[in-house]
Amino acid sequence: MTIPDSSGYHYMMENGSIELPCKPEEERRIVQELTAKAESNLREGNLYYVISSRWFMAWQRYTGQAEGAFPFEDRSIQSQSLILSNAEDRPGPIDNSDIIVNGGDNKDDDPQLLRTLEEGRDYVLVPQEVWEKLLKWYKGGPALPRKMISVGDQHKQFIVEVFPLCLRLIDSRDRSEVAIRISKKASLHDLYVKVCQPKGLRIEKARIWDYFNKQKHTILISSSQTLEESNLQMDQDILLEVPAEGFGMDSTGNGLALVPVEPIRSSFSIAGGPTMSNGNLSGYSSNGYQRSTSTSTYGDMEDGYDGLKSVTRADRGGLAGLQNLGNTCFMNSALQCLVHTPHLVEYFLQDYSDEINRNNPLGMHGELAVAFGELLRKLWSSGRTPVAPRAFKGKLARFAPQFSGYNQHDSQELLAFLLDGLHEDLNRVKQKPYIETKDYDGRPDEEVADEFWRYHKARNDSVIVDICQGQYKSTLVCPICDKISVTFDPFMYLSLPLPSTATRSMTITVFYGDGSGLPMPFTVSVLKQGCCKDLNQALAVACCLSSDEYLLLAEVYEHQIYRYLENPSEPLASIKDDEHIVAYRLLKREAVSTRLEICHRYQETERKLFLTPLVTILEDAQSGADIDLAVNRMLSPLRRKTFTTSTTMHSSGENGSALCAMEEQTNNSSTQLGSSIQSTEETEPDGMSSRELSFRLCITGDKGYGCRPIVKDSPIRPGRIVKVMLDWTEKEHELYDSSYLKDLPEVHKSGILAKKTKQEAISLFSCLDAFLKEEPLGPDDMWYCPRCKEHRQASKKLDLWRLPDILVFHLKRFSYSRWLKNKLDTFVNFPTHNLDLSKYVKSKDASEGSHIYELYAISNHYGGLGGGHYSAYCKLIDDNRWYHFDDAHVSPVNESEIKTSAAYVLFYRRVKPTSSGTVGEPSGHRAS
Repeated sequence: MTIPDSSGYHYMMENGSIELPCKPEEERRIVQELTAKAESNLREGNLYYVISSRWFMAWQRYTGQAEGAFPFEDRSIQSQSLILSNAEDRPGPIDNSDIIVNGGDNKDDDPQLLRTLEEGRDYVLVPQEVWEKLLKWYKGGPALPRKMISVGDQHKQFIVEVFPLCLRLIDSRDRSEVAIRISKKASLHDLYVKVCQPKGLRIEKARIWDYFNKQKHTILISSSQTLEESNLQMDQDILLEVPAEGFGMDSTGNGLALVPVEPIRSSFSIAGGPTMSNGNLSGYSSNGYQRSTSTSTYGDMEDGYDGLKSVTRADRGGLAGLQNLGNTCFMNSALQCLVHTPHLVEYFLQDYSDEINRNNPLGMHGELAVAFGELLRKLWSSGRTPVAPRAFKGKLARFAPQFSGYNQHDSQELLAFLLDGLHEDLNRVKQKPYIETKDYDGRPDEEVADEFWRYHKARNDSVIVDICQGQYKSTLVCPICDKISVTFDPFMYLSLPLPSTATRSMTITVFYGDGSGLPMPFTVSVLKQGCCKDLNQALAVACCLSSDEYLLLAEVYEHQIYRYLENPSEPLASIKDDEHIVAYRLLKREAVSTRLEICHRYQETERKLFLTPLVTILEDAQSGADIDLAVNRMLSPLRRKTFTTSTTMHSSGENGSALCAMEEQTNNSSTQLGSSIQSTEETEPDGMSSRELSFRLCITGDKGYGCRPIVKDSPIRPGRIVKVMLDWTEKEHELYDSSYLKDLPEVHKSGILAKKTKQEAISLFSCLDAFLKEEPLGPDDMWYCPRCKEHRQASKKLDLWRLPDILVFHLKRFSYSRWLKNKLDTFVNFPTHNLDLSKYVKSKDASEGSHIYELYAISNHYGGLGGGHYSAYCKLIDDNRWYHFDDAHVSPVNESEIKTSAAYVLFYRRVKPTSSGTVGEPSGHRAS
């Protein structure tokens, strides 16, 4: 139960004892200090606790913590804790039931998190010290501790392992199954201990198999090797065997596992020597039996094909799918596009061992290139048998920890990492020379471009540069001194924006911030991809905004102002059709002024909020009397006709058409309205004449917490925002017509019979035009002008100069802002044949080759951001047919079906024109 006290916070009774919690602001301070201390001392093994965002956000609001920490939070969650106006809004016990499997109903000692959870949206992580404080103050639970681990080989970083590795242990003796949950950083010895102790087995009497896909792959020898290094995957099977007496023992005391070899694979790696693991040969065999050991340095035999220097394609090579290892469709999609790039197929099926650069500090010791090469060989040599890319995923997690775990990621981001990583691992330049570039100085573009390209090739020379890298011209012009800077930079792919000319109809209710008129809805048309500045400008024209006024946009939710839209660059995509947006007409002030928010409550029914908040500007407000006068002024347009007739002139006109003509008359009448209000003070109903103020007002915190009655002499502390609650009594309902503040229209409400608008379609060329157009740099991307010696917002223009044999287009479908992520499902019409880019290439060097391309692969993204799915369309050049690669499933598809609004990354290859001028064989293609 709760016991309110006079200061707005309360006591908590638990089992007959009373604990005195801190004040809300003190709780916030303690938590912030403990969090900062924990963040300054990050190390492996630190404990963090998972807490439901639903509960934690309620605590944040109670303590007045800044909003915006969880920009993608669900409105249904917010509504439970948004309206906080008194001491009863202190959160109850910590409740993690909404993030636990079965809601914690099974009373499991080790409750498990739902796999679909996302940090920030569904849960937050707090240090152990913070959890202990919150638990002391609020009780509840259950506790969900998680350890911090270190990930990454080259660039180590700390992450909290929210979802430890879950393995299904199958006991070969009785085929029983049990779930084993253990950190991926735990050792194989730790796994043996966790498996054997509950079964009463001695470690040396047991052996555990990697039993992925219900097949024996490798014996997991008790050692210090981690489960991550063993390529064990989430939810996979492991098999426990207890060998009969009589099996031999190795030097470590472990039983030798004698397994029929099917087939016997060569013990030689792609580099031509024996594959080593901790100094031991991993291909040991005897009398037709082979002892499986740990993963080799360069890959897993099940994934790779490291037996021969050169590999021959299978009869139906290139038709193998990739198994999904848990939200790895993004990886599978990108990989299928790359392994169906003809130039890369030709390269990696041959002997490329001499080009592996293991000493490049920018590379991955050659391991990424070998893992990719072995995976490509397997895919092209296994017919139609799906491949599980476990070893490759293990390498990826080591060198790019951002792709570790089992969350969905972006196929284009993975593609960018792979192309760059493969380049560095295969860089033929062993010692990169230091080169100082020369200034442009008005020299011919051809001379400067060739110079930049020579410099680039002197440091970067690989098969990736040979086939995937082009060059563009970048021109910067200083807006002050007209200084021109020209550089020629390499590119691996082109990220193209999706221009849109589609408009959006938005209905916004405009309120007068000085109480001079009634609210009026306006419907304006703006660009879909516009920003709040565009909406402001359209509204200003529609409502005849004067030069000394400005519009303050706000979202109203549950009869409170949920957020102000004060950032002019905030994308309009952050405003949904079912939201309620208002705009307050306020006078521009040179001096710093205070914004007054007036919220409305039912006095008779538990003080429930209703109506739309009003906003005005306070000038030199010092007491409760000033607040009372401001509320009087704001309510004056709502005064019923029996008390004043001045509002009748605002009751007509559609969409604001009558407002501009009556602006002057309205302003002139505002003084009369004020005197009318004063006269009503003398004729108040019985029982009200003794009140000091006209209204029952309470002042609250800027988050709506706490509530303190206002009297005539109540001091008003100056601040950016003063928020008050107006309690509507019978008197207010008699004097004012509240219907004008009810039922705000939605931003856009489609009619029941409204026709679906035709899907907007744009061409790939219009995307390329938008990418190459001249535009000013953003304020956060200023250019340092060497002539002005200042940072300037220069204009920037890009031009294509040199095109590669493989040209990759990334369509920028995803946009991100503080408040949301958004995906554009715009259909882009792209050519499958004869993509002619001649007019875009500024270089006139004929030796650069053809500028005509044909499509050979597409990475697709279907659905939204939360539960999207990736697949790929790839063309097999040998049989001139397209196939759909959807993880392990591969099926033929007609070329007419590959153009969809899901196309995300497009892969083109250069084709050579024949002597007659027609398009001929693709560049670099050789007959198999």
